[in-house]
Amino acid sequence: MSEPALIGVIGGSGLYQLEHLTDLEEIHVNTPYGDPSDNLIKGRLSGREIIFLPRHGRGHRLLPTEINHRANIWALRSLGVRFIICVTAVGSLREEYAPGEVVIPDQYADRTCQRPHSTFFGNGIVAHVSAADPYSKKLRALLEKHTREAGLQVHGKGTYVNMDGPAFSSRAESEINRQLGLDVVGMTNIPEVKLSLEAEIAIATLAMVTDYDCWKPEEEAVTTKSVLQHLLDNAENAKKILARVIPDIPSQADWPEHSVLAHSLATPRELWPDDTIEKLRPLLHELL
Repeated sequence: MSEPALIGVIGGSGLYQLEHLTDLEEIHVNTPYGDPSDNLIKGRLSGREIIFLPRHGRGHRLLPTEINHRANIWALRSLGVRFIICVTAVGSLREEYAPGEVVIPDQYADRTCQRPHSTFFGNGIVAHVSAADPYSKKLRALLEKHTREAGLQVHGKGTYVNMDGPAFSSRAESEINRQLGLDVVGMTNIPEVKLSLEAEIAIATLAMVTDYDCWKPEEEAVTTKSVLQHLLDNAENAKKILARVIPDIPSQADWPEHSVLAHSLATPRELWPDDTIEKLRPLLHELL
């Protein structure tokens, strides 16, 4: 039997550390893509080994477009992470998704134009992974179950739209997103999901609703202060959910998303350049 799969937690605005981790080890990972957002924190939570990474860095030092998502996901995969739970702040585009509630997206829509590095492939190796159902169905189900059992209002599906930021939406943008049928808006999650698909990592997201964006004229338009205050309140809820769900995540990486590259690589093995193989070794090692 292979080594137990590790669980990664990517913390967003307001969630920069997990206080209840034990057996802590701080790890700096050198990646072919540069430095991750911060050192990774390895420890134990609810009886399982996890690795925590604050996506904006401790102290919230990185703009959404400055986050080195390739380095983040590569670093997590190189340490044995095969499941990732993302915690992220979102604005609601729907009346029924209220601030303080949790949405577990099942779909995304990418409206960014400043995220060129959302794939590991290229430089002689081509892969086209399926993103028809980008978030892990089984991991989403676990998150929904434990969020509900924790007594929190949860919506088990929704479409996350990714904007570049760092400015929040204009009222026109917010209305356009609503007319397109999108449900929540954020600035960071889609690169994480796209790269995790390629890295054969099952990923799901706890989207913590902090505001109604700016489409509701009777509500105050979203501000950094209001977002952070809501997220500080929600951070404890996120930690409660994580402590409950982590013991239920399998210890072996045998879900369908853990073997997608076997039928996604377009370039014949004999044509793979050696330097690209080395760069992608954490992703490809089971195929080598």
